[in-house]
Amino acid sequence: MARTKRVGFRHLPEVPMKPRTKFLIGGGLVLGVAGYLMASSISETGVYYLTPTELAAKMQADPTFTNAGVKVGARVVAGSIRRDPGGKEYAFQVTDGSKIVPVIYRGIAPDTFTDSVDVVVGGRMGTDGTFQATELLAKCASRYENAPEKYKETPGYKAGARRA
Repeated sequence: MARTKRVGFRHLPEVPMKPRTKFLIGGGLVLGVAGYLMASSISETGVYYLTPTELAAKMQADPTFTNAGVKVGARVVAGSIRRDPGGKEYAFQVTDGSKIVPVIYRGIAPDTFTDSVDVVVGGRMGTDGTFQATELLAKCASRYENAPEKYKETPGYKAGARRA
């Protein structure tokens, strides 16, 4: 006698689920949950990446934007780097060619951080108009060139050339 299942007032035949169907349903659920977790984590940790001009426009349109974490990509203004005597605080300016933003960074700067280098600073815009950076990334040279002729006669260059 076939097994039946009561649904409301009727008795319907119970059809056993195949293992393959169970596997596909389970796999679909796992993929769905994984996709949801990835999408929600990306939206929670996403950070704006702006130029100084775009940052100024956002600040003018929404003064509460000071609380948002942003990353600003720009070039360091030549001659603007001021280092604290302790060596862990830097004040400098960045520009995209049309807008200049003052930046304060507390931490150890990368070796490639110099005047006129492209940087990405991460942090928050202060209410005083100064960007309070918690992260400083400096672009390194995309290509390396031979040393200029004036350095080829130094003892360090000669020692390195002998080892190579």
